[in-house]
Amino acid sequence: MPEPGKRVGLFVTCLVDLIRPSVGFAAAKLLEDAGCIVEVPRQTCCGQPAFNSGDRGDARAIAAQVIETFAPFDYVVAPSGSCAGMIKVHYPELFHGDPNWRPRADALAAKTFELVSFLVDVLGLTRVDARVEATATYHDGCSGLRELGVRAQPRKLLATVAGLTLTELPDADVCCGFGGGFCVKYPDISNVIVAKKAANVAATGASLLLAGDLGCLMNMAGKLQRDGHAIEVRHVAEVLAGMARGPAIGMPLPEPVRSEPGRSS
Repeated sequence: MPEPGKRVGLFVTCLVDLIRPSVGFAAAKLLEDAGCIVEVPRQTCCGQPAFNSGDRGDARAIAAQVIETFAPFDYVVAPSGSCAGMIKVHYPELFHGDPNWRPRADALAAKTFELVSFLVDVLGLTRVDARVEATATYHDGCSGLRELGVRAQPRKLLATVAGLTLTELPDADVCCGFGGGFCVKYPDISNVIVAKKAANVAATGASLLLAGDLGCLMNMAGKLQRDGHAIEVRHVAEVLAGMARGPAIGMPLPEPVRSEPGRSS
């Protein structure tokens, strides 16, 4: 277990920054509660969209920025299996044969972790102080599961959330159909895949769907809502941090309270 006060660079991710900032705040809270010094340096994309599209030149340029930005930190942690997987698995591949950048890519990869796996595997966290009254089910994102081995860790911590009952999702390890640009390039195929996932989620009877990647969560939330299912969808960090009180993913914000004419609020 690392010494207390280790500096952690939080890689927020594009989707969290633009779509669900509460996930970033939840990740920071979890890390700080575990004794880490958390910093959020100015950052950009991890380069995964370019990499997955075959644009290796731009992917390398983006990766070089990330490597330089996060070099000073003891650890790099991301609330996303796909972004953490990009840095940990594919950065060394991007700079294969480059004597200047490959060692730096390897060094960054060695200290980069997905959020929940870092809490459990590196910090040795065994429980959280959170309460959520719900029956939940959990989807294993492809990158986190297959590239980083993230499966038991979220379930271990979720089992300690007061009031939460976790029920296993049939085919939890099967893709949700998002796949980054895949859902845009092949929308019909993506819809068939997510339709099966949504049906499995509904079949569990859970009132809450959790996962560790915002892209997967947005895709599944959209399909569940289009199919008329009143199932909340949240990032696992929000639940573990005790920050699951606001609107779920894809749900509208509450209407502001307006005072009646002639009356002060």
